[in-house]
Amino acid sequence: MRISSTDGVELVLHDLGGHGPALLVGHATGFCGAMYQPMATHLTHRFHVLAVDFRGHGDSSAPADGSMSWEGMGRDLAACLDAIGGGPIVGFGHSMGGAVSLMVARQRPEAFSHLFLFEPIVPPVETARVTGRTGSYMSDTARRRRAAFPSKADAIYRYAARPPLNVMRADALYAYVEHGLAEQPDGSAVLKCTPENEARTFEGAGTHLHAGLIGSIATPTLIAVGGQERELPPAGFARGAVDALPHGRLVEFPTLGHFGPFQDPLLVAETLLAFVDAV
Repeated sequence: MRISSTDGVELVLHDLGGHGPALLVGHATGFCGAMYQPMATHLTHRFHVLAVDFRGHGDSSAPADGSMSWEGMGRDLAACLDAIGGGPIVGFGHSMGGAVSLMVARQRPEAFSHLFLFEPIVPPVETARVTGRTGSYMSDTARRRRAAFPSKADAIYRYAARPPLNVMRADALYAYVEHGLAEQPDGSAVLKCTPENEARTFEGAGTHLHAGLIGSIATPTLIAVGGQERELPPAGFARGAVDALPHGRLVEFPTLGHFGPFQDPLLVAETLLAFVDAV
């Protein structure tokens, strides 16, 4: 489904299958909606799973002015909600997608019946500006990313052999290469989310959201963290965010890291289902 957002952006909303109530996936920076298919496979018996490509990511266009602010990502998610009938629906957000989901829930109390967020970027009030400093480091790293490969097969081989993507399960890594890279006429492959757009997305975080802004969100929310970097951002932000939410809960996966939905899609999906059933 193609959806018009603000700033001249044309979004792509992927149908990952299933029947029943809608479940909307918001992806992490640099990734794309369709790469959550391995997780969605374990949810389609209960939900109609949809996943957005945020502006400048996947198959969605970037704004002409090059701005990749997270406020714009919030408008993208709101446009998808409007396109599928409003709400309330179940929301799943990963990293940036988790923060954006909270932004929309704050603006639209009726949008979500439940939120399941994997390591959302929600710093505490007193250190909200850390996102800007972290964003600078991450944007520098993103600009150094390799943007082109001789083939998609070569991209899989390289990603599987070195951090950080080597922690992904094989089907999740395949989904990233299949949907996150565009094959060229000569057989080579290039990143759909360019290193520059990824860098600008990190820089666009700013002080978009912090724990002091989410106290009015009444949506039942489960925040999940990996245990491998539990004291570092963004996992280290989780407890403060849970405490700030009126109906927040925390779950920790000791064997997972920030890429948890791609390391163990089944475990993450089962936890989401149990949360929805329990609330």
